[in-house]
Amino acid sequence: MVLQVSSTRQSPLVTWESLPEDFVLPDDPVENIQQPSLAAALTDALGAAQRIQPQMLIASNFGLVATVNEKTVVKAPDWLYVPKVNPVKEGVIRRSYTPYLEGDPVAIVMEFLSQSDTGEYSLWPTFPYGKLYFYERILKVPIYAIFDPCEPHLEVRKLQEGQYVVQKANEQERYWIPELKLFLGVWYGTRLNLTAHWLRWWDNSGRLLLWSAEQTDLLAAKLRELGIDPDTLG
Repeated sequence: MVLQVSSTRQSPLVTWESLPEDFVLPDDPVENIQQPSLAAALTDALGAAQRIQPQMLIASNFGLVATVNEKTVVKAPDWLYVPKVNPVKEGVIRRSYTPYLEGDPVAIVMEFLSQSDTGEYSLWPTFPYGKLYFYERILKVPIYAIFDPCEPHLEVRKLQEGQYVVQKANEQERYWIPELKLFLGVWYGTRLNLTAHWLRWWDNSGRLLLWSAEQTDLLAAKLRELGIDPDTLG
């Protein structure tokens, strides 16, 4: 499958090919200790709310593949969502994802900033391409979110007429993500003994999607109100 990508320069030729078996995926070190926790928390809340279906692909630091001008390009966002992917053969572990070839286009990508890296804003238009350029011009991902947990600052960009436009938050400083029918925003608190600013989901009625541990704690509190010690169950 071939897709022509428009640009002020000569348009690159984009094809959707399987990742070569001998391709060595980047093994970049985690630049911020909170990055894996941020990604896990986003996914955990969706799972606890039973909003994850088997056909979806939700992953972190996972390679997205495109072949641009006959060169394989791989970017691994800190968090990504694809609505529907083709199932892999039994016993096969998915090690990357090529849109169109393996399923739907990527719907959402997120990057979490470190203090030493600004590549998430890069529009570098030649190989190996800046992240923003790759997501906007090559993959054409509808939603690109960039989060700086140190500030904290969340920026959500939406693809409009082929270019990202920075979105405005609502009165609660949250952003509507139509691909998931949820709001995304910043929340300060503690998860797994780490007190920090987190990205969290809210439904369209403004109700916070709880993490699995929060659901467990809430259930335990209700049992105690009924005079039942949850520690004695199970």
